Amino acid sequence: MTQQDHLPAQEHLPEDRLIAAVGYLGILCLVPLLLRKDSAFSQHHGKQGLVLLIAWIILWVGNIIPVLGQIVWMLGSIVFIILMILGIVNALQGRLWNMPFLGSFAKQMKL
Repeated sequence: MTQQDHLPAQEHLPEDRLIAAVGYLGILCLVPLLLRKDSAFSQHHGKQGLVLLIAWIILWVGNIIPVLGQIVWMLGSIVFIILMILGIVNALQGRLWNMPFLGSFAKQMKL
């Protein structure tokens, strides 16, 4: 066994963690995508933030449908807020977290 066998799999700089967490705050998803192009960790969270933003915009547009649209918008917004909080927490803890369902779209993005 070498000394490297005892090191964590990957450590992320505190700046990367903070910038990755900011990526879940709406349009600020562009911050990690533009400022940390060399960090796979920041890019991962930035892409997930972008997918979350796009999904939220689609949900907002669906809000024009009377009654049903507002109900779906309200419930969907609660789910998106929960996903946003989970993304921020995981980014700050240095974890490569994949959002349920929407995370698969983020993996397919080529930026």
